[in-house]
Amino acid sequence: MSDPRRRRSVSQTHLDDLLTAQLAAWALDHPGRDVVDLGGGTGGMAMDLAADGYRVRVVDPSPDALAALERRTAERGLADRVSAVQGDATELVDLIGTESADLVVCHKVLEVVEDPAEALAAIASVLRPGGALSLVVAQRHAAVLTQALAGHIAQARRIWNDPRWFDRESVLAAVAAAGLEVRATHGVGTVAGHVTESVLEAASGGQAELLELETEVAADPAFQAVAPHLHLFAVKR
Repeated sequence: MSDPRRRRSVSQTHLDDLLTAQLAAWALDHPGRDVVDLGGGTGGMAMDLAADGYRVRVVDPSPDALAALERRTAERGLADRVSAVQGDATELVDLIGTESADLVVCHKVLEVVEDPAEALAAIASVLRPGGALSLVVAQRHAAVLTQALAGHIAQARRIWNDPRWFDRESVLAAVAAAGLEVRATHGVGTVAGHVTESVLEAASGGQAELLELETEVAADPAFQAVAPHLHLFAVKR
């Protein structure tokens, strides 16, 4: 991705690297590809992709976020590669059209939509054959632990008993049910999400070492199960 790494957290840098590697592996890293960023808001991801040569349509229900997106893309000279489309997952096919995208980015959105299965079906519909989904979802186990360790036991119990929260197995099943083939899964923030800035500042080279560790453990299913977020890369056959 194009933004300087010094602006990125370890978790975000790791996620950027994962997406870059998967796009290259599936020959989707060529300029001019059509991307839909579902719930992309003010366009952090969209502008990175546009700077790499992609054409990006950001679909988001917030007019304020899309207005900010248009200002930011104009400032960076990317207005010809990024367009704002107001709407949500339920309108995706009508807004974008069937088989019109090479890549759909859906990061930290699926857990807040009313019907995740419907959203995934819509994503599959707008992807061209051979197109891909980059999906990031928050996970139940990590959220329960985080709340419990912070002393918020009642909140931890509410999360545990809320069926809307995903875990690794349920999100894999949901993506497969939409007709998409999962090609890779990685934990995001598996270690980095639990390390404070003060610890990194105290250790020489701590951030680089943490990124290496995050990369090394991300593909391990045991670590994935307790990662704050899970990244899935899936393709439409």
